[in-house]
Amino acid sequence: MLTKSNKTLKESDAPRLIVSEEPKSVISEQFRTIRMNLKFSLVDKELRTLVVTSATPSSGKSTISVNLAATIASEDKKVLIVDADLRKPKVHKIFKVRNHSGLTSLLTNRHAKLESMVHQTSIKGLSFMTSGAIPPNPAELLGSNRMAELLDEMKSSYDLIIFDTPPVLAVTDSRVLASETDGVILVIPKGQVKADEVISAKEALETVKSNILGAVMNRVDPSNDRYNYYYASEE
Repeated sequence: MLTKSNKTLKESDAPRLIVSEEPKSVISEQFRTIRMNLKFSLVDKELRTLVVTSATPSSGKSTISVNLAATIASEDKKVLIVDADLRKPKVHKIFKVRNHSGLTSLLTNRHAKLESMVHQTSIKGLSFMTSGAIPPNPAELLGSNRMAELLDEMKSSYDLIIFDTPPVLAVTDSRVLASETDGVILVIPKGQVKADEVISAKEALETVKSNILGAVMNRVDPSNDRYNYYYASEE
């Protein structure tokens, strides 16, 4: 599954929930294509947990994560987007809330309740959880028994949980979580990441026996994309 997403989805700019703001746009249609591809990605089991990551930083993975979550929720699904980037979190910025508590609160305090850390959005079926305070040991927390317990608890309340995670080559966090989830999507910004970096990221994920479902290529120049031209000409 290699899907293109328009270059206007840039995390260096202000990240946006464009599928909600502009549901008839080309970008929104591309997210619906990703949603359709995911339906056919697993033959023998249902996709319940998904990791979104990238090879290198500033690749647009957080924007892809939240827009994909919103697109899937639009099909009467209960979707939870979790900011599992415990180093440079961005989900709270997209939804414009404070990041004073979240995933790390649940991982470090057994008395904390899942429902108290979840925020509801204006989009039916879509909820999110911020990262919470940045800890000194992110990889250890994500690989803990407590995280495994939280995964089970989340699955009992939501149809799909999407984890926005750090870049694969920067730290081990995403690999730890990828090994415990149903699938992984690798975000590849066109022209901003080297081929050998993408290959190294893929190999690192395969080392932990994660299930790589495919890649999303973003930051594609729409002027060179015949797919975009088709939709623009129909409007």
